[in-house]
Amino acid sequence: MLTGFREAVLNAIPMDLKRAIGIGIGLFIAFIGFVNAGVALQGKGVIVTIVPNFRSWPLLIFAIGLVVTAALVARKMKGALLLGIIFTTIIATIVNEAKHLKVFTDGSAAIPHHWNGPDFHLVGHFTFHFWSVLGTGSAIAVVLAVMLSDFFDTMGTVIGIGGEAGLLDKDGKLPGIQKVLIVDSLAAVAGGAASASSNTTYIESAAGVSEGGRTGLVSLVVGVLFLLSLFISPLAGMVPAVATAPVLIIVGYFMMQLVKDINWTDPGIGIPALLMMVTMPFTFSITNGVGFGFISYTVIALLRGKWKEVHWLMYLISAVFGWYFFHGVV
Repeated sequence: MLTGFREAVLNAIPMDLKRAIGIGIGLFIAFIGFVNAGVALQGKGVIVTIVPNFRSWPLLIFAIGLVVTAALVARKMKGALLLGIIFTTIIATIVNEAKHLKVFTDGSAAIPHHWNGPDFHLVGHFTFHFWSVLGTGSAIAVVLAVMLSDFFDTMGTVIGIGGEAGLLDKDGKLPGIQKVLIVDSLAAVAGGAASASSNTTYIESAAGVSEGGRTGLVSLVVGVLFLLSLFISPLAGMVPAVATAPVLIIVGYFMMQLVKDINWTDPGIGIPALLMMVTMPFTFSITNGVGFGFISYTVIALLRGKWKEVHWLMYLISAVFGWYFFHGVV
């Protein structure tokens, strides 16, 4: 029943708003890349501060990695994103290991000298004690807010990555979406049971899709590699944020290509699409972007007298988002 509802919500979204979700996720990914590289920092008196000084080693390495990775992509080289990460990691490691130059103090870009095995002591250490601490009303509100965030983060990711992979049909629907949502739900539950972060779909998957990964076999291989990474985490930890940042920015470029397909001549679509696209990176939340887009689309349609063109589920979800934002404020 729940899965059927999620699918119904996906099908109720206008096609142009689905495109805007994918574009917003692309902007979000690119913004994460700039943050990870240290180019964009939390501002003092402003929201974001841009660092213009590329004389520091990390920013210089990021710039070199971005140029090289972009060149590989432009030459349509197979595995360009992975090669870009490897190249940038090698440069960062050489600089970091050079005499008197320990520029990465977080442990990345450093050759591991010891090898720790995986630690599973948190598996199964979860509790529902928060319910008695918060009280029934607050606990229900927290659970609904988290569920709403997970719901629409997943929905936005499925639409964005499905569009990037070319798997959506002409109506913007993903064939076999039920299987995707069931797996996502079970993984989220399993992650909680293991006392780990929510094992939901992640926007970084767009990097693999842009490299050509569009089948279930890719996911299985990646899953096995993640399992192996539990035992080689020091090696995986060598990859610094400045090595993956260029890839995130280029993935953002891939997903931005959908912007040409949105009907910008219609303010009833263009304005909600714009709000959706810019809210995701500025608030660091896919859910917030989707909420702003849905509410603005529904309100504009009502005020212009086109309420019959809006699916009834859009009214319901917009009302839920109204509660979500209001509850967050108060």
